[in-house]
Amino acid sequence: MSSSSNVTPESLIHPSRIPNRWVQLIAGIVAMMAIANLQYAWTLFTTPIQNHMHITLKAVQWTFALFVAMETWLVPFEGFLVDIIGPRLMLGLGSFMVGLGWIGSGYAETVGALYFWYSIGGVGAGVVYGGAIGNALKWFPDYRGLCVGLTAGAFGIGTAVTVAPIAKMITSSGYQHTFIVWGFVQGIVVLVCSLFLARPPVGWTPPNWVEKEKKIKAKINTSAVDMTPLQMVCQPSFYLIYLMMVMLAFGGLVVTAQLKPMAVSYHVDKIVVMFGMTALVLAIELDRILNGLTRPFWGWVSDHVGRENAIFASFVLEAIAVFALLQLISHPLWFIALSGLCFFAWGNIFSLFPSVTGDLYGNKWATTNYGVVYTAKGVAAAFAGPGAAWLFAKTGSWSKVFWAMIVCDLIAAFMALLWLKPMAARAVAKQKSRPSVDIPAPIKARGVA
Repeated sequence: MSSSSNVTPESLIHPSRIPNRWVQLIAGIVAMMAIANLQYAWTLFTTPIQNHMHITLKAVQWTFALFVAMETWLVPFEGFLVDIIGPRLMLGLGSFMVGLGWIGSGYAETVGALYFWYSIGGVGAGVVYGGAIGNALKWFPDYRGLCVGLTAGAFGIGTAVTVAPIAKMITSSGYQHTFIVWGFVQGIVVLVCSLFLARPPVGWTPPNWVEKEKKIKAKINTSAVDMTPLQMVCQPSFYLIYLMMVMLAFGGLVVTAQLKPMAVSYHVDKIVVMFGMTALVLAIELDRILNGLTRPFWGWVSDHVGRENAIFASFVLEAIAVFALLQLISHPLWFIALSGLCFFAWGNIFSLFPSVTGDLYGNKWATTNYGVVYTAKGVAAAFAGPGAAWLFAKTGSWSKVFWAMIVCDLIAAFMALLWLKPMAARAVAKQKSRPSVDIPAPIKARGVA
């Protein structure tokens, strides 16, 4: 087959018109920081909304549940559109939804309207999240763990920059004004960032890729085949990866959703520790910072030791941290330190699992394929939220919830090392044994290195 038959419209884009890939990485990071408020600053709005609309906290929190559903479960479809249309247009559309989500919520006077507009924001956040992660996967096969980790970490830590001004504006001007102002800010930031994004030309590889690829394949099981989502779900490794992500996401989401009820149960929620902050508030601040830093850190580690080894090491550490937290949670300082360690060992799933998905199933459909894997977060949330609360109500203690987290962490850690690692190696070796196919020569693209 001649290379001319592989020409597609996107392959005709001149390399000089595509922004440098590191500039694209920064744009993706900034866009992710801009959408972080929709999830992590939500807690600041709950009480003002409850007082304004005269509704229960449970009714208010359904807004957040709908947001998570829209942000998570539509990512496979949104990722497919990103792979087909490209990230620039899709993130441009996402920027309008992200902005409208908060602007509309600011004007909402009924709970139904609030649900609708915040769900629109969830759809937009899913587009931005999936598109930014997918773009990092495609442009950085040579630094995949680190760059995906930096992008995902921006979502985890983004609110640390804006939480203080948002809280101050809510106090001085009201939550509705804050929604509207920051809706415009977030939408405009994402729109500007989208202008810097573009998918790689067909056949593009990083500089010195041949030498780099040899080093990467010595440490990481890397496929030479671009699988469609349908082909991916036919692979046994997909179901193993999905199950592992459900199990590992469960533990971290329990701490995310239930940290305050746990602190109340163990009487550390109102103890002032330092800087005038309670143990609970300080723990939340530390958790968010470490939840962001862990993603590039463990992504970088996985680039050097392999994805499965990094998953094993980090989640054995997570199991140890959860066990220690169970023993020492009633001590304020240990509560802060160990909950932080739990987040540091957990948040890396949002860099390691996108990376292993790109490694095993290729670049072309990376956004869609990880979108499918990402739905595991939604499955885990059902167990971590209502499930963990039900078990606590049934037993009157958090200890069984902690032990469920420990068991899930250890089982998944050993599954990565003893099951996924050899399975992936066999699959890659099988691909290498097949006859080679004619593919376009790599594009040596100046300006995208």
